[in-house]
Amino acid sequence: MTSIGLFRGETALVTGSASNIGRAIAVALASEGAAVRCVDIDMARNASVAEQITKGGGTAEAVAADLSTPDGWRAALPAAGQPPLSMFVHSASPPRREADGALTVSEATWDAMANTNVRSGFFLAQEIGRRMKAAGTKGRMLFITSLHAETPRNIPHYAASKAGQTMVVKELARALGPAGIRVNALAPGAVPGGGFNAAAFDFSDKIPLGRLGTAEDMANTALALLSDRFSAYVTGTTVAVDGGIALYNWIPLPRD
Repeated sequence: MTSIGLFRGETALVTGSASNIGRAIAVALASEGAAVRCVDIDMARNASVAEQITKGGGTAEAVAADLSTPDGWRAALPAAGQPPLSMFVHSASPPRREADGALTVSEATWDAMANTNVRSGFFLAQEIGRRMKAAGTKGRMLFITSLHAETPRNIPHYAASKAGQTMVVKELARALGPAGIRVNALAPGAVPGGGFNAAAFDFSDKIPLGRLGTAEDMANTALALLSDRFSAYVTGTTVAVDGGIALYNWIPLPRD
Protein backbone atom coordinates (compact mmCIF):
# COMPACT_ATOMS: atom_id res chain seq x y z
CA MET A 1 0.00 0.00 0.00
CA THR A 2 1.41 3.40 -1.00
CA SER A 3 1.52 5.87 1.87
CA ILE A 4 -0.73 8.92 1.60
CA GLY A 5 0.10 10.35 5.02
CA LEU A 6 -3.27 9.53 6.61
CA PHE A 7 -2.00 9.97 10.16
CA ARG A 8 0.81 12.48 9.84
CA GLY A 9 1.37 14.22 13.18
CA GLU A 10 -0.77 11.74 15.12
CA THR A 11 0.11 9.32 17.91
CA ALA A 12 -1.04 5.73 18.38
CA LEU A 13 -0.76 3.02 21.02
CA VAL A 14 -0.85 -0.54 19.70
CA THR A 15 -0.91 -3.54 22.04
CA GLY A 16 0.23 -6.95 20.87
CA SER A 17 2.59 -5.20 18.48
CA ALA A 18 5.37 -7.82 18.56
CA SER A 19 3.79 -10.23 16.09
CA ASN A 20 1.28 -10.99 13.39
CA ILE A 21 -1.75 -8.65 13.17
CA GLY A 22 -0.61 -6.23 15.87
CA ARG A 23 2.79 -5.91 14.25
CA ALA A 24 1.29 -5.29 10.81
CA ILE A 25 -1.00 -2.59 12.19
CA ALA A 26 1.82 -0.84 14.05
CA VAL A 27 4.01 -0.82 10.93
CA ALA A 28 1.12 0.35 8.74
CA LEU A 29 0.22 3.21 11.09
CA ALA A 30 3.84 4.35 11.16
CA SER A 31 4.05 4.18 7.37
CA GLU A 32 1.11 6.61 7.26
CA GLY A 33 2.88 9.09 9.52
CA ALA A 34 1.79 8.15 13.04
CA ALA A 35 4.20 7.99 15.95
CA VAL A 36 3.56 4.53 17.42
CA ARG A 37 3.88 3.33 21.00
CA CYS A 38 4.39 -0.43 20.58
CA VAL A 39 3.27 -2.44 23.62
CA ASP A 40 3.91 -6.15 24.12
CA ILE A 41 5.04 -8.65 26.75
CA ASP A 42 7.78 -9.93 24.41
CA MET A 43 10.22 -7.05 24.58
CA ALA A 44 12.85 -8.55 22.27
CA ARG A 45 10.43 -9.01 19.39
CA ASN A 46 8.68 -5.75 20.21
CA ALA A 47 11.94 -3.83 20.05
CA SER A 48 12.58 -5.29 16.60
CA VAL A 49 9.25 -3.86 15.43
CA ALA A 50 10.12 -0.40 16.72
CA GLU A 51 13.54 -0.71 15.07
CA GLN A 52 11.94 -1.72 11.78
CA ILE A 53 9.72 1.36 11.92
CA THR A 54 12.51 3.79 12.77
CA LYS A 55 14.83 2.35 10.12
CA GLY A 56 12.04 2.97 7.63
CA GLY A 57 11.91 6.62 8.61
CA GLY A 58 9.02 6.37 11.07
CA THR A 59 8.71 7.08 14.78
CA ALA A 60 8.17 4.33 17.34
CA GLU A 61 9.01 3.28 20.87
CA ALA A 62 8.83 -0.20 22.39
CA VAL A 63 7.21 -0.68 25.79
CA ALA A 64 7.10 -3.90 27.83
CA ALA A 65 3.80 -4.66 29.56
CA ASP A 66 2.15 -7.87 30.79
CA LEU A 67 -1.51 -7.11 30.21
CA SER A 68 -2.61 -10.31 31.93
CA THR A 69 -1.71 -8.79 35.32
CA PRO A 70 -3.98 -6.42 37.24
CA ASP A 71 -1.62 -3.46 36.87
CA GLY A 72 -0.21 -4.40 33.49
CA TRP A 73 -2.30 -1.95 31.50
CA ARG A 74 -0.96 1.00 33.48
CA ALA A 75 2.57 0.25 32.28
CA ALA A 76 1.34 0.52 28.70
CA LEU A 77 0.20 4.13 29.05
CA PRO A 78 2.42 7.09 28.19
CA ALA A 79 3.18 9.35 31.12
CA ALA A 80 0.80 12.20 31.80
CA GLY A 81 1.92 15.35 30.09
CA GLN A 82 3.14 13.66 26.93
CA PRO A 83 1.36 14.47 23.65
CA PRO A 84 -2.11 12.93 23.85
CA LEU A 85 -2.84 9.76 21.93
CA SER A 86 -5.21 10.05 19.00
CA MET A 87 -5.47 6.30 18.29
CA PHE A 88 -5.61 3.12 20.35
CA VAL A 89 -5.51 -0.40 18.93
CA HIS A 90 -5.95 -3.38 21.25
CA SER A 91 -4.56 -6.44 19.48
CA ALA A 92 -2.89 -8.18 22.45
CA SER A 93 -4.18 -11.66 23.28
CA PRO A 94 -2.45 -14.64 24.91
CA PRO A 95 -1.69 -17.62 22.66
CA ARG A 96 -4.59 -20.03 22.42
CA ARG A 97 -4.38 -23.78 22.03
CA GLU A 98 -6.88 -26.13 20.50
CA ALA A 99 -6.32 -28.39 23.54
CA ASP A 100 -7.89 -25.79 25.87
CA GLY A 101 -11.46 -26.87 25.28
CA ALA A 102 -14.62 -26.46 27.32
CA LEU A 103 -13.83 -29.45 29.52
CA THR A 104 -10.07 -28.93 29.78
CA VAL A 105 -9.23 -25.21 30.00
CA SER A 106 -7.71 -24.25 33.36
CA GLU A 107 -8.70 -21.38 35.61
CA ALA A 108 -5.28 -19.75 35.18
CA THR A 109 -5.54 -19.91 31.38
CA TRP A 110 -9.06 -18.48 31.50
CA ASP A 111 -7.96 -15.62 33.76
CA ALA A 112 -4.95 -14.70 31.62
CA MET A 113 -7.16 -14.51 28.52
CA ALA A 114 -9.93 -12.53 30.20
CA ASN A 115 -7.53 -10.13 31.91
CA THR A 116 -5.60 -9.39 28.74
CA ASN A 117 -8.44 -9.18 26.27
CA VAL A 118 -11.26 -7.65 28.29
CA ARG A 119 -10.02 -6.17 31.57
CA SER A 120 -6.85 -4.49 30.33
CA GLY A 121 -8.45 -3.61 27.01
CA PHE A 122 -11.33 -1.84 28.72
CA PHE A 123 -9.33 0.04 31.32
CA LEU A 124 -6.74 1.15 28.77
CA ALA A 125 -9.53 2.44 26.55
CA GLN A 126 -11.26 4.08 29.51
CA GLU A 127 -8.16 6.03 30.54
CA ILE A 128 -7.18 6.88 26.98
CA GLY A 129 -10.75 8.02 26.33
CA ARG A 130 -10.61 10.30 29.36
CA ARG A 131 -7.36 11.80 28.13
CA MET A 132 -8.74 12.26 24.63
CA LYS A 133 -11.80 14.07 26.00
CA ALA A 134 -9.70 16.32 28.23
CA ALA A 135 -7.46 17.25 25.30
CA GLY A 136 -10.36 17.72 22.90
CA THR A 137 -8.94 14.98 20.65
CA LYS A 138 -11.29 13.38 18.12
CA GLY A 139 -9.74 10.00 18.78
CA ARG A 140 -10.29 6.55 17.36
CA MET A 141 -10.08 3.13 18.98
CA LEU A 142 -10.02 -0.32 17.45
CA PHE A 143 -10.29 -3.72 19.15
CA ILE A 144 -9.15 -6.84 17.29
CA THR A 145 -11.88 -9.32 18.16
CA SER A 146 -12.81 -12.59 16.45
CA LEU A 147 -15.51 -14.38 14.50
CA HIS A 148 -15.65 -16.64 17.56
CA ALA A 149 -17.26 -13.84 19.54
CA GLU A 150 -20.44 -15.20 17.95
CA THR A 151 -19.48 -18.68 16.75
CA PRO A 152 -18.29 -21.32 19.26
CA ARG A 153 -15.25 -23.42 18.43
CA ASN A 154 -14.45 -25.23 21.70
CA ILE A 155 -12.02 -22.54 22.86
CA PRO A 156 -14.41 -21.02 25.43
CA HIS A 157 -11.98 -18.72 27.25
CA TYR A 158 -10.98 -17.12 23.95
CA ALA A 159 -14.50 -16.91 22.51
CA ALA A 160 -15.95 -15.49 25.75
CA SER A 161 -13.24 -12.84 25.98
CA LYS A 162 -13.82 -11.79 22.38
CA ALA A 163 -17.57 -11.61 22.96
CA GLY A 164 -16.79 -9.42 25.97
CA GLN A 165 -14.67 -7.15 23.80
CA THR A 166 -17.57 -6.77 21.37
CA MET A 167 -19.77 -5.37 24.14
CA VAL A 168 -16.92 -3.20 25.47
CA VAL A 169 -16.70 -1.64 22.00
CA LYS A 170 -20.43 -0.88 21.99
CA GLU A 171 -20.39 0.60 25.50
CA LEU A 172 -17.37 2.78 24.79
CA ALA A 173 -18.78 3.92 21.46
CA ARG A 174 -21.92 5.16 23.21
CA ALA A 175 -20.01 6.82 26.02
CA LEU A 176 -17.34 8.49 23.89
CA GLY A 177 -19.32 9.28 20.75
CA PRO A 178 -20.57 12.66 22.02
CA ALA A 179 -16.92 13.70 22.37
CA GLY A 180 -16.28 12.78 18.74
CA ILE A 181 -14.32 9.64 19.65
CA ARG A 182 -15.04 6.57 17.53
CA VAL A 183 -14.68 2.97 18.75
CA ASN A 184 -14.89 -0.08 16.49
CA ALA A 185 -13.79 -3.70 16.21
CA LEU A 186 -12.19 -5.76 13.48
CA ALA A 187 -12.88 -9.51 13.39
CA PRO A 188 -10.24 -11.40 11.38
CA GLY A 189 -10.96 -14.60 9.55
CA ALA A 190 -8.42 -17.41 9.18
CA VAL A 191 -5.04 -15.70 9.44
CA PRO A 192 -2.00 -17.96 9.98
CA GLY A 193 -0.14 -17.25 13.21
CA GLY A 194 -1.28 -16.72 16.77
CA GLY A 195 -3.56 -19.60 17.64
CA PHE A 196 -4.37 -20.67 14.08
CA ASN A 197 -2.19 -23.44 12.65
CA ALA A 198 -2.61 -23.08 8.91
CA ALA A 199 -0.51 -26.16 8.20
CA ALA A 200 -2.87 -28.34 10.20
CA PHE A 201 -6.11 -26.72 9.04
CA ASP A 202 -5.73 -25.34 5.53
CA PHE A 203 -9.27 -25.05 4.22
CA SER A 204 -8.66 -22.13 1.86
CA ASP A 205 -10.54 -23.97 -0.89
CA LYS A 206 -13.69 -23.61 1.23
CA ILE A 207 -13.32 -19.83 1.72
CA PRO A 208 -15.37 -17.85 -0.83
CA LEU A 209 -12.38 -15.67 -1.80
CA GLY A 210 -10.23 -18.78 -2.11
CA ARG A 211 -7.36 -18.05 0.25
CA LEU A 212 -6.37 -17.57 3.86
CA GLY A 213 -6.08 -14.04 5.18
CA THR A 214 -2.86 -12.16 5.90
CA ALA A 215 -1.86 -9.77 8.65
CA GLU A 216 -1.57 -7.09 5.97
CA ASP A 217 -5.21 -7.66 4.95
CA MET A 218 -6.18 -6.88 8.54
CA ALA A 219 -3.86 -3.87 8.77
CA ASN A 220 -5.25 -2.28 5.61
CA THR A 221 -8.81 -2.47 6.94
CA ALA A 222 -7.61 -1.22 10.33
CA LEU A 223 -6.18 1.88 8.64
CA ALA A 224 -9.53 2.55 6.98
CA LEU A 225 -11.46 2.17 10.24
CA LEU A 226 -9.04 4.42 12.11
CA SER A 227 -9.11 7.08 9.41
CA ASP A 228 -11.70 9.85 9.49
CA ARG A 229 -11.13 10.18 5.76
CA PHE A 230 -12.72 6.79 5.14
CA SER A 231 -14.75 5.96 8.27
CA ALA A 232 -15.76 9.23 9.92
CA TYR A 233 -19.35 8.02 10.39
CA VAL A 234 -18.55 4.52 11.65
CA THR A 235 -18.63 3.67 15.35
CA GLY A 236 -19.77 0.86 17.64
CA THR A 237 -19.56 -1.80 14.96
CA THR A 238 -17.53 -4.89 14.13
CA VAL A 239 -16.16 -5.35 10.62
CA ALA A 240 -15.41 -8.94 9.59
CA VAL A 241 -12.32 -9.25 7.39
CA ASP A 242 -12.59 -12.92 6.60
CA GLY A 243 -12.77 -13.61 2.88
CA GLY A 244 -16.38 -14.64 3.40
CA ILE A 245 -15.68 -17.56 5.75
CA ALA A 246 -18.40 -16.42 8.19
CA LEU A 247 -20.96 -17.12 5.48
CA TYR A 248 -20.41 -20.75 6.39
CA ASN A 249 -20.55 -20.12 10.15
CA TRP A 250 -16.81 -20.97 10.25
CA ILE A 251 -15.42 -24.26 8.91
CA PRO A 252 -15.70 -27.27 11.25
CA LEU A 253 -12.29 -28.51 12.30
CA PRO A 254 -11.47 -32.21 12.29
CA ARG A 255 -12.12 -34.02 15.55
CA ASP A 256 -9.29 -35.74 17.41
